Amino acid sequence: MTPESRQQPQSIADEHGPAMDASVAIVVLTHNRVHLLRQCIENVLSRVSPHAHDVIVWDNGSTDGTREYLDSLRESRLRVIHHPTNIGQNAYAEAFALTSADYFVKLDDDVIDAPAEWDKALLDSIQRLPSFGLLAASLVDDPKDASSYFMYHVRWHLYTEDEVNGVRLLRGPTGGGATITPRAANEHVGGYHQRRQPFWLEAADYIARLQEHGYEVATISDLKVHHAGGPYYSQEATAKQDYWDGYVRKVRRKNAIKRALLLVPFLASLNRREGWFEPPEEAEYVALPRENGYEVVPISEVKNHHARGPRIDPRKLLRRRIAGTTTPVGSDGSE
Repeated sequence: MTPESRQQPQSIADEHGPAMDASVAIVVLTHNRVHLLRQCIENVLSRVSPHAHDVIVWDNGSTDGTREYLDSLRESRLRVIHHPTNIGQNAYAEAFALTSADYFVKLDDDVIDAPAEWDKALLDSIQRLPSFGLLAASLVDDPKDASSYFMYHVRWHLYTEDEVNGVRLLRGPTGGGATITPRAANEHVGGYHQRRQPFWLEAADYIARLQEHGYEVATISDLKVHHAGGPYYSQEATAKQDYWDGYVRKVRRKNAIKRALLLVPFLASLNRREGWFEPPEEAEYVALPRENGYEVVPISEVKNHHARGPRIDPRKLLRRRIAGTTTPVGSDGSE
């Protein structure tokens, strides 16, 4: 990677000015969530602008009536792909290869509501910001949804407000249920990657590669969609459960190694001074999905290897007292 590639990200808007006739391709991946997919199509995809030239719904081998529902739809812009097996997030690379659109929009199948022409709002914003490789819609505050719960009730202090060229942004953890990226930026960083397992942190990988090449990423403050993820809305896929089970096992192994290292004389004090690695007791918190919300617990209390959520650093919870106890999260998002 050259310094030039880090400082001069590629985009259509950067080279030619805002492209008023730019085309957008929207890809939705789905697997056995027809009750959410139906709402996504009726309340979100039905509200796209004329810029959305391609709308691709990729069915990852669903067996719950998804195929029958999709085959009953009659919409000229809608293209349905029925894949025989669940290849998970690896389908993004396959789906976007089917389109020649200028901009790619990834829409989760559990986004169940959005304002009219939400895709145009994404497009207008990223055309104003040529240094950005990805913009995400913000989320409606729904504490029953995993993503918005963390955004509003756990990681809220990691966001800062900003305004660039008339677009109000939130700088901080970026992702969410609806994102847009220019084709030029996507190709510049090597496109969407594929792996052997169906579920992995594909979005985080893509954002990291964008940032390594000098692109900025952010969330649009004034565009909010309703994301309905987590156990309250649907049963978690086996592939996702397996991923988080492996994650917890990996964290436990790392922490065992850290504890062994800290037994070496003087190493603990040196680590505090040099900051070589995070102490294990500060890396052992996970968020467990519950029927009415989420519960932040130490990994040491997770006996069945079924912690399905990101780890929580207690320092980032403003020293709230969760060590050694569970922290129930109610339906109102309180801890």
